[in-house]
Amino acid sequence: MTPETGRADLVTRAAEELRELVERTRYVLFDFDGPICRLFHGYPATEIARAQVKWLKDQGRDGLLTEEERFSQDPHGVLSTFAARYPGSDLLTDLEEHLTRHELRAARVAWPTVYADPLIQTWVAVGAQLAIVTNNSARTVTKYLHDRGLFSCFTPHIYGRTAREMHFLKPHPETLNRALRAMGAAPEASLMIGDTDSDANAARAAGVRFLGYASSARAVRRMRDAGVPERDIMNSLEPLLNAVRAVKHS
Repeated sequence: MTPETGRADLVTRAAEELRELVERTRYVLFDFDGPICRLFHGYPATEIARAQVKWLKDQGRDGLLTEEERFSQDPHGVLSTFAARYPGSDLLTDLEEHLTRHELRAARVAWPTVYADPLIQTWVAVGAQLAIVTNNSARTVTKYLHDRGLFSCFTPHIYGRTAREMHFLKPHPETLNRALRAMGAAPEASLMIGDTDSDANAARAAGVRFLGYASSARAVRRMRDAGVPERDIMNSLEPLLNAVRAVKHS
């Protein structure tokens, strides 16, 4: 066997395994930012993080952040910090709403993940039920899906962040479990597609098979560290789309 023949056999085997997985899957849980779009493509998360710190300063509350937190580039990290320190507070509610407004702005210029739109539409055509489970605001998700003509593919199963339930953000499995309950889905007939280790850990806790979408080497490493097998990490959604199309036409 030549090296070329060996590689071809591996590709064929991977495609067959992916098709078998798709055939077993009746319910698909998508993370939002990553597998469906690059939410902060046109409005960087670093700008939002700075806007959060400025907002806190305008409220006279920037002293509640450590020096490291004040220069954080992750807006969700700032929000999670306040959720842990001040659960149920008016300040947390206001900060969450502030972040949601910035996410809504980002959604207007978000960049669709390549192959995501046809994958979603084809999977619905096959007869699968789809849901979104995300740490972003459900209002942000709804805005983006409406703009892309994809809202009907998911409604009413969109489960996102709220100020009252910050303790249920992934890696907590509650959003996944909520989606499964609402759809009447058995975990063994379900699949989650995410792009972070927290997605992988949430799927594991919910007993759901996981496929990782990794757009960078760093994402690959983090998912490997979370125990995701190499065969379950994709750098493109194209093979998955081909597998769904194969099921559709079989």
